[in-house]
Amino acid sequence: MTRKFRAGVAIGAFLLAAVSIQRAYAGGGNAIQHVLLISIDGMHAVDYANCANGISTKNGGAPYCPNLKELGEHAVTYLNSSTSKPSDSFPGLMAIVAGGSPRTVGAFYDVAYDRSLSPPKVKTGNGVSPGLCPNDIGTRTEYEEGIDIDQSHLNGGGTDGQANAIDPDKLERDPKNSCKPVFPYNFVRTNTVFGVIHKAGMRTAWSDKHAAYIAVSGPGDGTNVDDFYSPEINSDSANFKAEAPPVKILACSPLPDDAAEDAHDDYTGSFQNIQCYESLKVQAILAEIEGKHHDGSGSVPVPAIFGMNFQAVSIGQKLVYQHGTVAKGYSTTGGYLDSIGTPSDSLFQEIKFVDYSIGLMVSELKEAKVYDSTLIIITAKHGQSGIDPKRLLRISADNKGMSPSTILSALLPDSEVNQIGPTEDDVSLLWLANSTPAQRAIAVSMLQTGTNPKIGGYDGGEIFWGPALDLMFNDPATDPRTPDIVVAPNVGVIYTGGKKKVMEHGGFAHDDTNVIMLLANPKFSPVTVNFPVQTAQIAPTILKALGLDPNSLQSVQTEHTQLLPGVTLP
Repeated sequence: MTRKFRAGVAIGAFLLAAVSIQRAYAGGGNAIQHVLLISIDGMHAVDYANCANGISTKNGGAPYCPNLKELGEHAVTYLNSSTSKPSDSFPGLMAIVAGGSPRTVGAFYDVAYDRSLSPPKVKTGNGVSPGLCPNDIGTRTEYEEGIDIDQSHLNGGGTDGQANAIDPDKLERDPKNSCKPVFPYNFVRTNTVFGVIHKAGMRTAWSDKHAAYIAVSGPGDGTNVDDFYSPEINSDSANFKAEAPPVKILACSPLPDDAAEDAHDDYTGSFQNIQCYESLKVQAILAEIEGKHHDGSGSVPVPAIFGMNFQAVSIGQKLVYQHGTVAKGYSTTGGYLDSIGTPSDSLFQEIKFVDYSIGLMVSELKEAKVYDSTLIIITAKHGQSGIDPKRLLRISADNKGMSPSTILSALLPDSEVNQIGPTEDDVSLLWLANSTPAQRAIAVSMLQTGTNPKIGGYDGGEIFWGPALDLMFNDPATDPRTPDIVVAPNVGVIYTGGKKKVMEHGGFAHDDTNVIMLLANPKFSPVTVNFPVQTAQIAPTILKALGLDPNSLQSVQTEHTQLLPGVTLP
């Protein structure tokens, strides 16, 4: 065979593959009318493999997520999927719904920093100090429970888990826009699938853990989500009985874990109570499938895009229970028993609960006769690290080491000192008070030589700055949100002063980023994709499935985000 002929065959095969992919997506809007998007926060690809196939030392070797397993039998399953980097909830969710990375979307972490904004008018629930606008420039940014009117209440101080729980006075302000508060949906820089789908005249809905996650609406006035429901996960669980609607799918009145409730812990402090909290959102999804508002009222079309996040698996991975003896069937410590991902008893219970909940949704889709026309997407905003419990090292709780922010405290902005905690989980994002190349070099030298690297958790890890950081994000000299330095420590290192958790997320490690991802529809043939993909590719794929233009997403245009491979839409 001549070289020219071989080249022609190769080009022909490439073009045939390209045509096949195009045909796979052609006419998708005719068959797919709804997309149910589920994020099982923390769930790894290996968690799905273990629970769907069974693992010899758990559940007698039998599968323990039968509903997810059944979905996988008519799904495209991606084994090598990656979340955003950092792998935190905020950038992770925005990647899924906007199709871009923090470079474009501008969301680095729930709690981060912006050199161009001014502090809020009043102190936030989590301690961001107020300041003057436009006099004070540069502030910590907070888009979590701390901006609620009253984060102790399930409704955040608003109405029924709505976005009106956000207190404008607790928001950062824009000195270039008359010092107006920056709402979450305007903090993100690019549009989302909710904006595109809403503009096309289709109904949209989303449920999440904080009112701040109305960010999924994208730039505008926050109305791109027609039905938003986000009960506050970090509210006082003692208020549950008085404030929550009746839970129909579990016994939750009273809450099953009364010790955590009596201690006024939030829902993230209990392996059992988190399931009752999640059930509120599950019931919202079931109501929406029935053609109602999330609270079960009215009569509206089933949304074209809707879904929720689950926190139960993440809690099952991280938590060390603090309220005495755990219930039968649960373990005091969550996480894993070994490096192959055998779940602890508590994590096992959380995976089973999530699987049961997804089974309820599938049954409701069938009952409503919209199952065949629904694309079900199961993924995760982030993973959790490290799976191997022997790798755990809590800095500073397990030794006398110091976190990067502690080492560099003298070089950080005043508003960051003693407030950096949420931006140090199993990664450290550092914004310097003097953001110059010379100051970054000094800071990196202090990190490398100022302490024993092994104690600091850096040995075998990485420090990203300068050109290495510019490959991932915009230059901090031109983008006010880009960290000056990112420290990715050893796998298993988490930055915490206590011993209430055994895992964390946010970092760049495989356990942080390799998450479950499958796209299911009853008309799909099972396909396994080994090729590396990103959760950001979900966004354009959603639009294509609904017959809309993926290039309507600004992040897709900027970053050239591709459709997910292997999908043959009915």
